[in-house]
Amino acid sequence: MKTINSLKPLVVISLLNLLVGCVPVKTEPERTEKSPVETAPGRRSGSFAEPQSLYAQSKSDEISNSRRNAITQTVASASPGVVGINVTEVREYRVQDPFGMLFEDDPFFAPFMRRRGQTYKQEVKGLGSGFFISSDGYVVTNSHVAGNATKIVVTTTDGKQHDAKLVGADDLTDVALLKVEGNNYPALKLGNSDDVIVGEWSIAIGNPFGLFEINDKPTVTVGVISSVGLNFPDVQNRSYRDMIQTDASINSGNSGGPLLNANAEVIGVNTFIYTGGGAGSIGIGFAIPINRVKKIVEELKKFGKIDRSFRTGISVQPLNAGLARYFGMDETQGGAVISNVEKNSAGDKAGLKVSDIIVEANGVKIKSDQDLITVARELRAGDLLKLKIFRDKKYLDVSVRLEK
Repeated sequence: MKTINSLKPLVVISLLNLLVGCVPVKTEPERTEKSPVETAPGRRSGSFAEPQSLYAQSKSDEISNSRRNAITQTVASASPGVVGINVTEVREYRVQDPFGMLFEDDPFFAPFMRRRGQTYKQEVKGLGSGFFISSDGYVVTNSHVAGNATKIVVTTTDGKQHDAKLVGADDLTDVALLKVEGNNYPALKLGNSDDVIVGEWSIAIGNPFGLFEINDKPTVTVGVISSVGLNFPDVQNRSYRDMIQTDASINSGNSGGPLLNANAEVIGVNTFIYTGGGAGSIGIGFAIPINRVKKIVEELKKFGKIDRSFRTGISVQPLNAGLARYFGMDETQGGAVISNVEKNSAGDKAGLKVSDIIVEANGVKIKSDQDLITVARELRAGDLLKLKIFRDKKYLDVSVRLEK
């Protein structure tokens, strides 16, 4: 009990001190030495809402600067050279008379009913992307975007619309060249697609779904280079060779736009995507390598078209397992068998013979006759076609100079 009673005054004094602390009583502050972090005049000490110290400012600058990287610099540099493209195309449609189907196998009525089909023309509007390759107004895009257009309008990032002229288009490689009147356009730097590294950054800039028209600015998506050197079977008579794969999102309207690396160099022209049966991008897009585009553009600028009229004077057929065994060749190797050589033709002058098996052309392995055709389509009259052939169980090298 004593112990408890002796503590009572302490409790009372403590309670008094607590209550006094709540009353604004003026007291003379003790003179103490100033703190080295004393606040500046006019500022409250202990304010955490406004971190204005030199340390906080430097951290803020550091964060701000870290947001500006190679990708944002590439976008800032390249975006002005990207354009939105709107096209008008006239397509021709033929409608079959529904009653004609009832007589299509009839020897008497079929010819008459086929004539009853109607043909009509319709204007179709489309859109895509493109980019300046020179300050005097040359624009690269896809042939499937503008190759058959009757009217082409190019929109630049300053909001201006320009009528464009189709200089030329190559359906086989899906490349088109446009020309806009004027000068001082912001041309993009063309890189070297042979130096593309799988795994490096890839930046797609373009006009998906026509979004360019909303604020006169292209849309940017970022990914990596997924693969290179991809060869596809012909699609609608177009040959897609050595394609670059990226997982940067590419959608309808991106066709013809640039694919860039982190040095702001164009390494490809965005062309098509794989959708897996869906309707949009699933991160598998493909671009035409810019080195291939450069060659096509130079020819289009000079001649307005690509002239592939040349003759080798040889005919080929696929190498099947039976022929391979007959000629004593490994049937899994593949190749193209020469079935005819025209007299005095380029092939004849080069020494090619019937039954020669072509296994390589210009460094490309030939697995079928289609592979040989694909290689030959990249050449022009006067070019050299270097072949490796299998004859009499030996491999020989033969060069064919292509003729008109």
